[in-house]
Amino acid sequence: MDIRTDAEIIESDPFYIRTASPVTDDRSLVLKEGDSFVLVDRHGDIRPEKLGEEGLYHEGTRHLSRLTLTFSGRWPLLLSAAVRNDNAGIAVDLTNPDLIDDGVITVPRGTLHLAHMMVLSNGVLHNRLRLRNYGMAPVRIVLGLEFDADFVDIFEVRGTPRARRGQRLDPVVSGNEVVLGYRGLDDVVRRTRLIVESPNAQIGRSRVLFDSTLPPHGEQQYTLSFGCESGGESSRVTFPVALDTVTESLERRRREYCEVTTSNQQFNNWLSRSLADMSMMVTSTRQGEYPYAGVPWFSTPFGRDGIITALECLWINPSVARGVLSFLAATQATVVQPDADAQPGKILHEMRSGEMAATGEIPFGRYYGSHDATPLFVMLAAAYYERTDDATFIERLWPAIEAALHWIERDGDLDGDGFVEYARQSPGGLVQQGWKDSHDSVFHDDGDLATAPIAMCEIQAYAYGAWRGAASLATAIGQTGRAQAFARKANALFERFDAAFWNDSISTYALALDGSKRQCAVRASNAGHTLFSGIAPRHRAGSVARTIMAPEGFSGWGIRTLSTSEIRYNPMSYHNGSIWPHDNALIALGLTRYGFHDEALAVLTGLFEASLFMDLHRLPELFCGFARERGEGPISYPVACNPQAWASASVFLLVQAVLGLEVRAADRVVKLTRPRLPAFIDEISIRNLRVGPDTLDLVLERHENDVGTNVVRRTGSVEVIAIK
Repeated sequence: MDIRTDAEIIESDPFYIRTASPVTDDRSLVLKEGDSFVLVDRHGDIRPEKLGEEGLYHEGTRHLSRLTLTFSGRWPLLLSAAVRNDNAGIAVDLTNPDLIDDGVITVPRGTLHLAHMMVLSNGVLHNRLRLRNYGMAPVRIVLGLEFDADFVDIFEVRGTPRARRGQRLDPVVSGNEVVLGYRGLDDVVRRTRLIVESPNAQIGRSRVLFDSTLPPHGEQQYTLSFGCESGGESSRVTFPVALDTVTESLERRRREYCEVTTSNQQFNNWLSRSLADMSMMVTSTRQGEYPYAGVPWFSTPFGRDGIITALECLWINPSVARGVLSFLAATQATVVQPDADAQPGKILHEMRSGEMAATGEIPFGRYYGSHDATPLFVMLAAAYYERTDDATFIERLWPAIEAALHWIERDGDLDGDGFVEYARQSPGGLVQQGWKDSHDSVFHDDGDLATAPIAMCEIQAYAYGAWRGAASLATAIGQTGRAQAFARKANALFERFDAAFWNDSISTYALALDGSKRQCAVRASNAGHTLFSGIAPRHRAGSVARTIMAPEGFSGWGIRTLSTSEIRYNPMSYHNGSIWPHDNALIALGLTRYGFHDEALAVLTGLFEASLFMDLHRLPELFCGFARERGEGPISYPVACNPQAWASASVFLLVQAVLGLEVRAADRVVKLTRPRLPAFIDEISIRNLRVGPDTLDLVLERHENDVGTNVVRRTGSVEVIAIK
């Protein structure tokens, strides 16, 4: 028996994100661009004594750990703070408190207005400070900026201990620059370069002072930047150029998506925020654009996250999938490497570039410890081909697809029983290698943790989808014999899976099989992924759907990762009772494909109404699984990534699900099967939907008993088929 307390489990998990102090400031403001991101508080400050994760990060290292602004030594008063709608910058508006000299108020509060704008571009945090005097008399004011860089690895911020660190270098002040430096244990010198572009600044090793006298209604502007360097110098551009560059880049990415709007402005806000976040999370790589997983903990390429994000927005922007497939094919494992849980053909789990990855203190420099990414890779390739008819790309990708299929059949099946099982090889790697990769996420109904090798329910579903997808791809490139062989493998897995995983006592599929082939008879959201891939026979689908949507499974806000009836249920846990938007979206698509449209609408409705309570209408990585209470909102999970790519993209898949939308580019067909709209949306408009070389504009209107479909504009010979 392996029934351990939560504390014992956490203590043995080196990748648990530690939170020793309470979060005192409700929300951070976030910018991400390329391999950099910044988190500041509502004042635009980075204060190490407050939220432990605040800072400016670049390539896995924190390059700015303190940035605090004062008015003549006093903390300013906050007027407002927001991220721009397009994520191009952070705007913070501040004013002075009462400034007192010898007990006399010399400058009343609200006399001065400071507009602080931050822009992150090419590894440089640009700051513009505009100070205006709204008083009737001249005001002398000293703006102070304190700064520091601790150069800690992101895993140190998360709480992973280190036996030793590298060497902090003495700050160097030269003219209008200050350089902070650190030589890591990997012998890389990382620097933060402060450049003050405004004259008359007093520049020190950890502080900049701007001493100004402003006449009535006078204004003064100051600009400065913090550049992250690990090798060469950071780029030097002005604030306006940086803002224009970021704005244009985000707008270019937004244009790649077809436009979706509805009659409900609050729903439009959710769509717009999700689109802006997707544009920000996508990062340019040598192989194309790739959505990094999430800020702050996972702002790096993750295989599983990238694939699911691409699947979620495939119908609205297939170019994301092309970038994901290209990147993962280029980083696919080619050799056996136990310390990285790698075997030939296996798809990347995670790739890190920080100091701890470079020194091997964590195994995630290039790590392959996820067993679901490889079949999901093949599923995405097949879905991409159906969506685009891009046979040329599939032919180039085919060696990577074949290598992935070979891995599924050989190294992925540890004992040769036809199921895909995992047992970590790396002593520092992940114990659980499905999407629920917490140490305690796979267990039996008595709470006993499952022993390896473990065959997860949803991984078998993905393997089935991979064989089916491979059959369609082989047909497309003229390999008929291979296609038939792949189809036979899919059919065999279909039969074998149901016999081994179905459990009448819980009316759904078991969470997993342990190393003894004993079922983990636990009601979990994983079973919903059998509907997503189609491995569930139709006579089982109703039971799966009812179990998931029962009050024990559906909180009112969304589907819980674990039923409230299970022994390890905890609504505040990472994977054992919380609610994940991407999980819900995949299940919703599966529900509609088996005809459970009302249930899919309930999932969409719950998550939409949850978004109304979220800052910026942004759904986080996850939130707590407490039951919905009248007049109250959903309860946040304290260390969730926000934004998170697959949470941002979930709304697109939810819309696809309720509309029953399929795009078949080879046939030039857009198919809508029993489309539905929730009661709060009367109309949805889809503009510039690309189907091969052609485009389409659609308007769908909700009627009393169905949804009407109108083709507003069409180029080429695209056919719209609506099945009611």
